[in-house]
Amino acid sequence: MCIIFLKFNPRPASSNAYRLILAANRDEFYSRPSKAAEFWGSNNEILSGLDLEEGKEGGSWLGISKRGKLAALTNYLDARQNPDAQGRGSLVSNYLMDNLDSFAYLRKVSSEAHSYNGFNLLTADFRANEDTLCYYGNKGSSEPIHLKAGIYGLSNSLLETPWRKLQHGKRLFTSVVNKTLSPDGLVQELLSNVLSNDEL
Repeated sequence: MCIIFLKFNPRPASSNAYRLILAANRDEFYSRPSKAAEFWGSNNEILSGLDLEEGKEGGSWLGISKRGKLAALTNYLDARQNPDAQGRGSLVSNYLMDNLDSFAYLRKVSSEAHSYNGFNLLTADFRANEDTLCYYGNKGSSEPIHLKAGIYGLSNSLLETPWRKLQHGKRLFTSVVNKTLSPDGLVQELLSNVLSNDEL
């Protein structure tokens, strides 16, 4: 199960606080070829892993750019998949290369949603004067939404669907991000207490 937990805090009270904390796990077949995260694109400004699957090359599931753009994708769990649908990973890569803001990009994607199998897409813009985080799932509302400050969970259904694994992981994530930790301590706690949790 792909899973994403995030805390969005666009106007933190402390200058030492994080505007975004994100912990994600990609659940994929081991045999599916992919490239580890590295910088790519014009001027090497985008950091992400890349899909190397034939016909899906260049797509991604999570990436960030030096221009302050972030995108994260999960597939929507659906027994009926269209084998001729466009690769969903291109939604992440295209956003990171595009000049559209996060909401405008998701509006554009929503008009083409029928071309893809089920997906959930988070897009964000981090700027000096304003941070924006948006969400769109092509199996839910026809329009993207702006997300307010808060803690969110996303898996292979719509945002905040109360699956037990998502709710449990969100509780673990919340307990970690509410602690006062060094940057390395935060990463270590998220890896060991949230993303490595194997409780059924």
